[in-house]
Amino acid sequence: MFRYQLGDLESDTNHRKNGILSEMSIKEHPPLHVPVLLDASLDVLQPKLGENYLDLTAGLGGHASAFLERTKNFTESCLVDRDDTAIAALEPLANEGVQLIHNDFVSAAEQLVASGKTFDIILADLGVSSPQLDTFERGFSFTHPGPLDMRMDRRQEHDARQYLATVRESELARIIQEYGEEPRSVAKRYAHAIVSSRPVESTDALKEIIENAHVGKWQKTHPATRTFQAIRIEINQELQLIQQLLPLLPKLLKKGGRVGIISFHSLEDRLVKRYFQEQDRSGYEAELDILTKQPRYGTEDVYNPRARSAKLRAAVKK
Repeated sequence: MFRYQLGDLESDTNHRKNGILSEMSIKEHPPLHVPVLLDASLDVLQPKLGENYLDLTAGLGGHASAFLERTKNFTESCLVDRDDTAIAALEPLANEGVQLIHNDFVSAAEQLVASGKTFDIILADLGVSSPQLDTFERGFSFTHPGPLDMRMDRRQEHDARQYLATVRESELARIIQEYGEEPRSVAKRYAHAIVSSRPVESTDALKEIIENAHVGKWQKTHPATRTFQAIRIEINQELQLIQQLLPLLPKLLKKGGRVGIISFHSLEDRLVKRYFQEQDRSGYEAELDILTKQPRYGTEDVYNPRARSAKLRAAVKK
């Protein structure tokens, strides 16, 4: 999740190892994009020498490199991602002994629970990574033309183009309303415009359809932003996976183990907040104590403007 200027890369030779940058490197040469809420995550989760680490959304290893720099426990740690690009980038850490799992975080968590593995620290960064957003072939963003894909796991059969080719107009309107958080009338109008324009083959085509269907002045964000979000969430079953993951977390934690979850929009954060509140109200039956009575906010990230909406919530296993 790093994007360095050439000068930064050349001057950072002494702090790089196999292309994955250390915590020291991040602090001495601040990149244009850094792992979201890295300092806050380290501050709240307090990694210690010898502890093992599970990253359920490892990406390019930004958080993992910083945590493993402190724990030094590679062989008992595990990094998970369903993106093949991320798994390839994490190979240097695998060479240090870290276990890699190429799967969604629920399937990976279930696999680890079944094998009896537990961890001192767990982190899940639920956002779409900068490389995914910036690679136009992935179809997550409309800033540049690209195929309408949006799959986080490219082994998945159906992409966004295929989804829009077959989805019912009423279902698409529901998705845009619920996952894009658009008003019902707006969601219905956008869904009708999309279905009436089928086939929709590219990101710029979908963007243009929404632009033409939009009524009134533009707000701070492009009118297609929420519809792209909604379709991406549906294609990747993002909210369903979060709901399935949360009750697995206590099973993966050692006593005294800490878990941190970084969310990027209200739908994700609502699920995490609700689960933590349920734990907080469960009294003697609670498995977790809450570490963040108020979340840590992405506005702490001076070098990462994309992190503004991020929130970190954390808990510890009783």
